[in-house]
Amino acid sequence: MQLSATVLIIIITALSSFYAWKNYTFLSRSMFNPYQIKQKGQYDRFVLSGFIHKDGMHLLFNMITFYFFGRLVEQYLTYRFGGMVGIVVFVAFYVAAIVIADIPTFLKHKNNSHYQALGASGGTAAAVFASIILMPMADICLFGLLCLPGFILGILFLGYSAIKSKQENDSINHDAHLYGALFGIVFILVLSPESGLHFIDQVKNFSLF
Repeated sequence: MQLSATVLIIIITALSSFYAWKNYTFLSRSMFNPYQIKQKGQYDRFVLSGFIHKDGMHLLFNMITFYFFGRLVEQYLTYRFGGMVGIVVFVAFYVAAIVIADIPTFLKHKNNSHYQALGASGGTAAAVFASIILMPMADICLFGLLCLPGFILGILFLGYSAIKSKQENDSINHDAHLYGALFGIVFILVLSPESGLHFIDQVKNFSLF
């Protein structure tokens, strides 16, 4: 496995998650807690919470997804900006996605002292949807069984996340998924408007059969 910025982020996330599982003080201080952020000004939680996970399955799912889609975005950015600058832009993109994806959650729960969240879902969703804009027809497979063009699964995912974020009947931060995905889309379209035109052309000519 090539040691890219994507891989380094995965390693850092895995190590910090392992440490958090062994050290409750670190876990508690790193969790995304809007109330604590508001009351104590602990804005670093916006970033720290994206580098810890609830358990092994949570970590594995996010990091495997990020590995495949993060590499594509990193390669695109390094091609566009050159090696080191592209890597810096990619890391900034990932961290910004984690932060921005959690802003709606912060506004929604800033007076709720019991609400907490963690995980890299915002950054991972941003990488997935940036990739979908760049390569809308590339297949994305769910659990290796159902494979569909990325733009179709993307539409389904956005709709599902929007509905579930309003219901709030489970322990998943669907807002982070939704706004992380939207950030990834906007980021690529601002950076490369021609990608939007390419996306439209590809989707317009799509035929399921």
